[in-house]
Amino acid sequence: MPAYNERYFVRECVRRVLAAELPPGLERELIIVDDASTDGTGEILAEIAGQEGAIRLLRHERNQGKGASIRTAVAAADGDILLIQDADLEYDPRDYKALLAPILDGEADAVYGSRFMVTDRRRALLFWHTVANRAITMVSNIFTNLNLTDMETCYKTVRAPFLKNLPIRCDRFGIEPELTAKLAKQRCRIYEVPIRYAGRTYDEGKKIGTWDGIKAFWIILWFWLIDDLYGEDEAGRAILGQLSYAPHFNQWMAETVSPWVGHRVLEIGAGIGSLTARLCRRELYVTTDADDYYCSYLSRRFANRPNMLVRRVDATRAEDFRGLGVTVDTLLCLNVLEHLDDDEGALRNFHSALEPAGRLVLLVPQCRWLYGAVDEALGHRRRYHPEGICASLRKAGFDVETSFSFNRVSTPAWFVNGRLLRRPTLGAVERKVFNSLVWLFKRIDPLLPWPGQSLIVIA
Repeated sequence: MPAYNERYFVRECVRRVLAAELPPGLERELIIVDDASTDGTGEILAEIAGQEGAIRLLRHERNQGKGASIRTAVAAADGDILLIQDADLEYDPRDYKALLAPILDGEADAVYGSRFMVTDRRRALLFWHTVANRAITMVSNIFTNLNLTDMETCYKTVRAPFLKNLPIRCDRFGIEPELTAKLAKQRCRIYEVPIRYAGRTYDEGKKIGTWDGIKAFWIILWFWLIDDLYGEDEAGRAILGQLSYAPHFNQWMAETVSPWVGHRVLEIGAGIGSLTARLCRRELYVTTDADDYYCSYLSRRFANRPNMLVRRVDATRAEDFRGLGVTVDTLLCLNVLEHLDDDEGALRNFHSALEPAGRLVLLVPQCRWLYGAVDEALGHRRRYHPEGICASLRKAGFDVETSFSFNRVSTPAWFVNGRLLRRPTLGAVERKVFNSLVWLFKRIDPLLPWPGQSLIVIA
């Protein structure tokens, strides 16, 4: 709850928040950020926090804005679900159960409370304020490809991992279009529910103004142009996220390995499922990752696929494979082996997971002279030599069927970026140009005289 100069409302707002009924089994934590109030709001909040154990009160030394207050609160939050509540009594905490239900039912990652959906009653709102809200929402929908009715709503309820992993840049009311753009880019399942709303007039203390509305259009455009979805310490996830917006390249990779993919598949290190979505139309598809964040994401993304299972599997732990309880004829390991300290142990585990006539489809980065800053950012331990990886496969019990280079066309760019320029990420313009020209690159790729950036081995 961000609070700034709300001394006449904040006590009652806190009372309503603490009194609001929650679904069974949920505990409540109220984090209030006093954004350097000058009207006594901070003193009132300190008094209330001293009486209520469920409240954590944080303070800003100077006024920074709603977005900055939410950034502070999100960083301090411990809960599984985060809900944003203004301190001005416009939004009614009696709607909490409705806002939480789609998430608790496993259907949504984020829920917006819409002031414009039909309810049994609503207060008549300011006409031009409503027109501006609808216009901003429409423009946001154009750039996010959503069909929200109320993007600017305060009531946004989000699964904590999605919100805590997002860098929040906007300090003021621009946080609303920023969060919407970033949740959409993360492919969150966003629901809307109707809510009660008792909007204030500007005479009654409404703070958002015309200039905030104008800036919202620029913020929508800005966060459409850039992919600012991860913190500075999450370069690997950032690059994976960038690659998810290269659908033509991912389709090319899927088409290349598809002839060797059978009917019962185990995928290792699926990440955000960019390739999973293109290969999962099988009798059984078990998608795995060693990262709990990705497992949670995959579970939600593919929740309605009855042929799919999501499991947490560390490729180096033999017991994880023994606990799968399924037999598979294909094991997919694409851009994973290079991350592992014990890659030979992982190959032995792959062999044990396959039925006797099963097939391993392996894609790894090759050419040790290509190893550079992008590899380091991605957490690559190594790049492979064809003879070396084939020898390791035979040692693990595999017969190598074939191996070939993939993605020769990007080898020069990878060398320039990673070795010469020492850039740890892929340029957005380069990435989008490359993706748009995949139709051409995949035709000329076999004709290029140098080795591919990746090596595909079938064993």
